[in-house]
Amino acid sequence: MCGGFTCSKRALVALNILYIVVAFVLIGVAIYGRNCTRVIDLPIIGGIMACGIFLILISILGLIGAVKHHQVVLFFYMVILFMLFLVQFSVACACLAVNKEQQRQLAKKGWERVSESMKEEVEKMFSCCDFEKSANSSVVPSKNCTQSNMPPCIDKLQTTIDHAFKLCGGIGLFFSFTEFVGVWLTVRYRNQKDPRANPSAFL
Repeated sequence: MCGGFTCSKRALVALNILYIVVAFVLIGVAIYGRNCTRVIDLPIIGGIMACGIFLILISILGLIGAVKHHQVVLFFYMVILFMLFLVQFSVACACLAVNKEQQRQLAKKGWERVSESMKEEVEKMFSCCDFEKSANSSVVPSKNCTQSNMPPCIDKLQTTIDHAFKLCGGIGLFFSFTEFVGVWLTVRYRNQKDPRANPSAFL
């Protein structure tokens, strides 16, 4: 077990470098999820992206604190990282908890808000017609609905939306636990005395 001051310092530095990599992974996954859903604005996926951006900034703070063994910086880093763990854990669980009916409702609200050009782009891309079949004959179909037997777009989007939620939630949940490890390692590192410092100095 790594218990010495130097070992703890190197472990914390390495962990923060890992956090930077993880942050880019989270941002990439969130962008992928947003591009997959296209027609709906998913604040949950946006939350994963925000966590990734914030994690980059926190990692830089952690690197400074680890290299200099700065007590104040390490304290704020530890507190903020724990808060980020709570937020990311909650957002990831929310992604995984959304069922297909809730996804459908979110998609419907998003479909109603987007422009007609975006709807036509989605209909053309997925070879579908309107969001769902409507019994209201007064609804004017899109010009892309060239065939009466074209399926509604929700049938094509449902699998993609579900995949985006599960991917963002799974990766976010997995990496949130590495942040908890970072908090624990920071607490231990703060309480260790630098062997190069004045032996009579307080920590």
